[in-house]
Amino acid sequence: MGASRGGAIQAVDPDGLVRWARAHGAELVLPHPVGDFVHTGEVLVLVYGGEFGHGAADELEGMIAFGDERTFDQDPAFALRMMVDIANKALSPAVNDPTTAVQVLDHIGEVLSFIGRTDLDMRARTASAGSPAAAVVMVTRRWEDFVTLGLTEIREFGATSVQIMRRLRALLEELLETVRPEQRAAVEEELRRLDATVADGWRDSVDLDRAGVADRQGIGGPANRT
Repeated sequence: MGASRGGAIQAVDPDGLVRWARAHGAELVLPHPVGDFVHTGEVLVLVYGGEFGHGAADELEGMIAFGDERTFDQDPAFALRMMVDIANKALSPAVNDPTTAVQVLDHIGEVLSFIGRTDLDMRARTASAGSPAAAVVMVTRRWEDFVTLGLTEIREFGATSVQIMRRLRALLEELLETVRPEQRAAVEEELRRLDATVADGWRDSVDLDRAGVADRQGIGGPANRT
């Protein structure tokens, strides 16, 4: 089924899609996550099996909300994207305000901590007795996607700021303690990338030791926090 018009996917009605799939004995696959911009005619829902009439396309598209731009309702990645953009602007040479970027990282850490404690495995299959299996498969973001989105650009643009290097390390060390065990590998990988960034950018600096330690305030926090 193709989209009747172009737009950003703002929300999806998963319960409605599951009911439709069960009622028609079909399997539905949504290849685009909430937040994607879909062009007119681009595949919106793939339907496998089942029995349905000509109105099926309108019924299915009615369970997917479109708009001119992304929204926050079902798209936490968009909230992260907006915060990252604020931090990136603060770290630009024209602004040079790393303290604002540190404050943004406070909130990004809060969002990532919440997501990291959440079971992101949303796979589900429903079937009614005596009828063909019905299923809805939706593309969703992995934990690694949220970590990459929330931290990569800030680490790159803030590589020369001792505040950013220290605040990122504190954020990541805290995530290691709070996220689900299966999510820790992505945090450890991000710490490895942070180590490489510090080693590459600060190896000849007298402040290498300071850039490589954690500080939840960026710089100026207690040196021996217990």
